[in-house]
Amino acid sequence: MACGNCGTSGSGKSGGCSTGGCSTRMNTHDWLSGMPLSDIGQPFTIVEISFNKGSRKDFFRNSSPHFFEKGEWVVVEGVNGWDAGQVSLQGELVKLQMKKYNVEDNAEIKRILRSASELDLKICEENKGRQQEIMVRSRAIARSMKLEMKISEVEIQADGKKATFFYIAEHRVDFRELIKVYATDFKMKIEMRQIGARQEAAKIGGIGSCGRELCCSTWITDFKAVNIAAARYQNLSINQVKLSGQCGRLKCCLNYELDTYMDSLKAFPTDADLIETAQGKASLQKRDIFRNLMWYSYHGSNQQYPLTIERAKEIRDLNKAGKKPEELGSVEIERHNKPEVELDKGFVNDVGQISLKSLERSAKNLKKKNKEKQAHSSPTGQNAKKAEANKRNQAPRQNNPNTNQGLKETTKKEANPQNRNSDQAGNNRQGKHPKNRPHKKPRNQQEQNDPNKKNTSSESNTPNSSAD
Repeated sequence: MACGNCGTSGSGKSGGCSTGGCSTRMNTHDWLSGMPLSDIGQPFTIVEISFNKGSRKDFFRNSSPHFFEKGEWVVVEGVNGWDAGQVSLQGELVKLQMKKYNVEDNAEIKRILRSASELDLKICEENKGRQQEIMVRSRAIARSMKLEMKISEVEIQADGKKATFFYIAEHRVDFRELIKVYATDFKMKIEMRQIGARQEAAKIGGIGSCGRELCCSTWITDFKAVNIAAARYQNLSINQVKLSGQCGRLKCCLNYELDTYMDSLKAFPTDADLIETAQGKASLQKRDIFRNLMWYSYHGSNQQYPLTIERAKEIRDLNKAGKKPEELGSVEIERHNKPEVELDKGFVNDVGQISLKSLERSAKNLKKKNKEKQAHSSPTGQNAKKAEANKRNQAPRQNNPNTNQGLKETTKKEANPQNRNSDQAGNNRQGKHPKNRPHKKPRNQQEQNDPNKKNTSSESNTPNSSAD
């Protein structure tokens, strides 16, 4: 039979899933459900009923001869009306639950009226659908009245005649006027219940730091006090952020392994917190229950020395006798840097973790990259870069004979000024100028082209021309 909310297959006739987060948030496995009734006699008449998807459970008496199965919807007595819930537990296990919660079997226990019909379920669904709207409206009213309280959840009875408001407040709140306003606006009977931060987290739900759904919203039914001493016994760092849960209080899981740690700590001496040697006084820093070691450090030193439990007791007994050993006699701890079993290069386990070899390769590549960056960023590396660039620029000049020959000819010409003048003269004869400037005629040639100067020169040179 499948779960009505998530669709997962249930076991037997339970009709619910085993996740604990659907129809029955605080699911209880009935391990006696498969036993025949003839073996255990008359079944127990009190049945455990869960309301509002398992956020609240209560006990009701089944006075009818009808046998209700787990997960079946029933109608029970409510406050001035009726309420609808699901059967979460029945039979002999209900006695254990009643003993656990100190519930007595008396006449005050309310009765189961009948099995829920389609009309009952429809009315219940309509009234439950109003819970979110009423919660938003109730928070606005409490804020307008300037009350220091927070409405965390609203639970409406199946027939819509009663509403229970769960609120959180650090101090005592006078909500007498608030109840009157709620009763006038919502037209139903109002009940106020104060809860703590842990109960609020259980009602809201969420995902913890472990990646799973919160324990308080899945299976924890009662909350035990969690002390900071539980973290100290387990040698955890006193970090408020890491030790706090979604509710802002210490995590409930700190109590899970506390009993195991307490049993293991019984083998450690309690009066060996301070011991003396010839080198000075050493104080206890921590106890390692996995290796059965006690770590000590001298005053004014940060170095820690691991001692076995027997050695610590021996030094303690010597100090009581007025003697001091020369040294602590610490134990050498073997530290394995490499794994004993080598994995394949392409190995990836079921969780998706990469093999250790691939991690080592990535670490080596990262070291190489860092070294290259340091070499390029350092001044010596920059000089080496410049030297390589100069070599590359000079290499083709040395290898090309044509360029070398051209360089030799230019150097010879610059060294011999006569060759330079002859080249310039040749350029002038061809009508070229080395610097591409406008050509200027020589002074003698300019005088020959000038007619005035030409005549004078001819007259001066030929004195007998006039006589002729």
